[in-house]
Amino acid sequence: MTHDLVITGARVVSPGGVAACDIGITGGRIVTLGTGLTGAEVIDATGLIAMPGGIDSHVHIAQPSGPGVEMADDFASATRSAACGGNTTVMPFCLPEDGQSLREAVTAYHARAEGCCLTDVSFHLIVKSADPVTLGQDLPALIAQGLTSFKVFMTYQGMRLSDGEILQVMDVAREQGALTMVHAENEEAIEFLRDKAERDGRIAPVHHARTRPVPVEREATHRATTLAEVAGVPVMIVHVSNGAALDEIERARGRGVRVLAETCPQYITLTADDLDKAGFEGAKWVCSPPPRDTGEQAAIWAGLERGAFDVFSSDHCPFRFADPAGKDAPGARASFRNIPNGIPGVETRLPILFSEGVSKGRLSLETFARLTATNHARIYGLEHKGAIMIGMDADIVLWDPTLTRRISQSDLHHGADYTPWEGFEVTGWPVRTILRGHTVMENGTPVDTAPGRHVARIRPEITA
Repeated sequence: MTHDLVITGARVVSPGGVAACDIGITGGRIVTLGTGLTGAEVIDATGLIAMPGGIDSHVHIAQPSGPGVEMADDFASATRSAACGGNTTVMPFCLPEDGQSLREAVTAYHARAEGCCLTDVSFHLIVKSADPVTLGQDLPALIAQGLTSFKVFMTYQGMRLSDGEILQVMDVAREQGALTMVHAENEEAIEFLRDKAERDGRIAPVHHARTRPVPVEREATHRATTLAEVAGVPVMIVHVSNGAALDEIERARGRGVRVLAETCPQYITLTADDLDKAGFEGAKWVCSPPPRDTGEQAAIWAGLERGAFDVFSSDHCPFRFADPAGKDAPGARASFRNIPNGIPGVETRLPILFSEGVSKGRLSLETFARLTATNHARIYGLEHKGAIMIGMDADIVLWDPTLTRRISQSDLHHGADYTPWEGFEVTGWPVRTILRGHTVMENGTPVDTAPGRHVARIRPEITA
């Protein structure tokens, strides 16, 4: 049998373990795993590791961000950056603008992504209203179309839902077989601390972190898991930043609540001290929840090592720093509360975890694959993605585990004008990204046009 493409010589990471074998690809799917395979094209991957293509299930792309504020990435730049970081699928959120229905928002996002993506995409929804049209019409219709996950917020004015509204949304998730994701921070406690800080003249970027302390995340995590328990649904707690919030998740699991957990690179490598820079420089690290301290980093690592986290995502939310439409928005220098919230990270997510986890002996190759691809596909219903197995999409990334480099803005492909990890040294870097059998990145350079497409999803396994 002659294949369209054969990858030979690599150590292949699959759900069955790590093995030396060839990968045979035809029609964009993996059709053979064996030895001595032949193909019209052969990639010699000797000395490399073949991983399932990364799935980043938490990214924000071309998302409305308030009057006069623009995200730094459109779908072309974001997916280019994702592919260069070893990802083959990203999962952005559809946020309705004021006066726009959820279905109208999805239509707008499809138009933004059409014909310009270097990776596949699959949309989540953001539910910021519990009105009858959203709950009774839009959500059921969109879930039936394969948008089987949505996010609710417990923070941000204009975005957050009350506990009663969250229960209503969760009830729709239960009825329709969708997964609810929760941003868990207590907005009223944050607002109390922000107001107090401003009255005291504490307005620098570091006070963003100091007014969103661990207790506001811990309390909201407890509340979110309790609401899920009341509603009888599974829940994903996104971007967990500290041990106390993870403790709440594990306690809820002990009560029988089906709770999934996500964390991100910022919570294993950055600290609140990064925001404590002279002048406005600390704005580069403003995100929510904020980075914590080295003690909380250790708690997150312990959770990763013992399997307490299901997925590792980037929460890529990019703004330009030296831009009045970005971090330097009107009012941002007058108070930390006006700094656009989020950092870029889709391209650096995988190298950071590989270096800090695999290269340093904290995580096995199999665990890395589960945290960065396999579990994302399983949890969110990406039926043919996330693993190197016969019948799956040929989404494969070749890694050089010996390649050491320092992260530099000059080498990255996102639309932001900085990286929070400037100068951070990593060992292990993806050198080739293959999407459905087509190379889209080679040696750090995008090499295809726009083969990416939107992928509808099946009902998430955990909701069955």
